[in-house]
Amino acid sequence: MLYRRLADLVLITHFAFVAFVVLGGLAALKWPRIAWVHIPVALYGASVEFLSFVCPLTPLEVWLRHRGGEAGYAGGFVEHYVTATLYPTGLTRTLQFELGALVLLINAAIYTIWWRRRRHQPVAD
Repeated sequence: MLYRRLADLVLITHFAFVAFVVLGGLAALKWPRIAWVHIPVALYGASVEFLSFVCPLTPLEVWLRHRGGEAGYAGGFVEHYVTATLYPTGLTRTLQFELGALVLLINAAIYTIWWRRRRHQPVAD
C-alpha cells in the first residue's frame, strides 16, 4: 500500500513538473524570479523529447509500482500517460520533436511578453 501511494505521489509530481515545463513561463510573468528556475527546466523538458531519453521520475514510479504489487509500464512518462491520453495511436519520433518544439514555442512567446514588460518598466533607484 505504501509503495502504491508513493508511486501515485511520483505520478502527481511528474504531471506537475510537465505542467511547469509547458506553462511555467506564465508564473514568470507574475513573479519574474521564477524565470531563473523555469528556463533551465523548460530546456530540460524539451531535451527529453528531442533526445528521446527517459526522465528519472519514470523508472522511480515504475519501481514503486512493482514494489507495490502493480504492473509497471514500458516506455517513458509522456508515452505512457500523456500520449496514451492525447494520442492513442502511439508516440512517434516526429511527434516527440513536435512536442519539444511546442514547449519551446509556447515558452518563447511567454518570455517575449515577459521581456517586453520588463523593458518598459521604470528602473527603481
